[in-house]
Amino acid sequence: MTVSAPAGYTYDDHALPASPVSAAELEQLKASVLFTDDDAAALAMAGDVLADQITDVLDTWYGFVGSHPHLVAYFADRDGEPIKSYLDAVYHRFGRWILDTCRRPYDERWLAYQEEIALRHTPAKKNKTDGVDSVPVVPLRYLIAFIYPITATMRPFLAKKGHSEADVERMHAAWFKSVTLQVALWSRPYAEREW
Repeated sequence: MTVSAPAGYTYDDHALPASPVSAAELEQLKASVLFTDDDAAALAMAGDVLADQITDVLDTWYGFVGSHPHLVAYFADRDGEPIKSYLDAVYHRFGRWILDTCRRPYDERWLAYQEEIALRHTPAKKNKTDGVDSVPVVPLRYLIAFIYPITATMRPFLAKKGHSEADVERMHAAWFKSVTLQVALWSRPYAEREW
């Protein structure tokens, strides 16, 4: 059975512009977060562990966002009312992001989609993918702050399939490194060119 891509999910769109971050710069960034081939293997294992838990993970994350009005505001209209279609569309793309994090090679295509994700948090593309009228930017501070909850809440899911404590720790550490790496890439549009 073929699963259709969520609305607005353009990972495999060959018209997606290349990232301004080069492959060499990506390798340097990977080295900076100590991301190795062992981490890639641990993420592949995590992808298998998480594949049938995506809804539970997303419900946990959305419960966290939903319990904080200052975070829900980035999915709300100009009157502060959450936009259900927007929340739903991002929910499904977020699920694909989990699997992409675990299963996709970190290559030029992956880099291009990281840039697309980054831009969708800024005035360059926020709201455009889903045709909504919400606030124009998610402040960078929230992308950075999200590293912790997106990492801390993942560990119990990684431990649900009977893997050894050592394997769970390997998967969790690799997830943490990858999330940090991606948020570093997502920060690029927020910085002035000369910085």
